[in-house]
Amino acid sequence: MKLEEVGRILEADLLCGEDLLLREVVTVCGSDLLSDVLAFTIQETLLLTALINMQVIRTADLSDLIGIVFVNGKRPGTDLIAMAQQKRIPLFVTRLPMYEACGRLYQYGLKGCI
Repeated sequence: MKLEEVGRILEADLLCGEDLLLREVVTVCGSDLLSDVLAFTIQETLLLTALINMQVIRTADLSDLIGIVFVNGKRPGTDLIAMAQQKRIPLFVTRLPMYEACGRLYQYGLKGCI
């Protein structure tokens, strides 16, 4: 599934990464524990999280994640968005809670990373 389709399914706003929407999502990880993200994700994993700090971008960069969706309508600041643009990590925001967002993606065939 492509990132642009994920955005539609989650009714998400794209914050950055318009030119990267054709990337293929292989797995999904819903977590607020960045140590779990580092331990259990593989390349081309999409991260769903409620954390809106710089460590999320650093973790995504280290783990070669395909993008990040911020759940619960949480919007990151401009400094976080700028870092994501620099690292070429697409960012989305959805008003959906983590449970529902993960459930929708699972319903459309995306599997978890564990």
